[in-house]
Amino acid sequence: MIKRFKKKQDDRKFYRTNERIFATTLRVLDTGGKQIGILSKFEALDKARSEGLDLVEIAPMAKPPVAKIIDFKKFLYQEEKKKREEKRKAKVSETKEVRLGPFMSDNDLGVMTKRARDFLEDGDKVRLVVNFSGRQIAHPEFGHKVLDKVLTDLEDVSKVERDRHLEGKKLICLISPERKNKNAKEENKEISI
Repeated sequence: MIKRFKKKQDDRKFYRTNERIFATTLRVLDTGGKQIGILSKFEALDKARSEGLDLVEIAPMAKPPVAKIIDFKKFLYQEEKKKREEKRKAKVSETKEVRLGPFMSDNDLGVMTKRARDFLEDGDKVRLVVNFSGRQIAHPEFGHKVLDKVLTDLEDVSKVERDRHLEGKKLICLISPERKNKNAKEENKEISI
């Protein structure tokens, strides 16, 4: 069977180690990160071998290149650990959709507004959609009134990212969370603790 697709490229960084380092002089760091000094490649290799560790080039573009005396496998593990930690901390903002009707009761509208508020407080964008069915599209002003109510209720935690527009039989508006209010909430939590 012939595979006609390319494999996903790993975004791993490759490090030159020991004899594979091209530079003749290196700025050498010890295992703790303290600078030993500028040494020739062979002096640095001897120093690394005497400690039973590897010489790893960590900044090849610097002048002179920076190399660190460290256990290479441990170094790779620490780099992988840093990447996982960064991935875990980075929150990807999603777009949530809240569907509304042009003739919703105030109670139903309050429930949907509360749901949109929860999404915004979690840091997600919210897409407000007013669905028109049948001949309701003949009176889009009712949909605009519903959106006005929701936007005024949410103006303290959101900002309009894309203004309302009609797409077929749907009136759509995109809102995103207001960042400054989130910081203010965190400050209030710190003060109350």
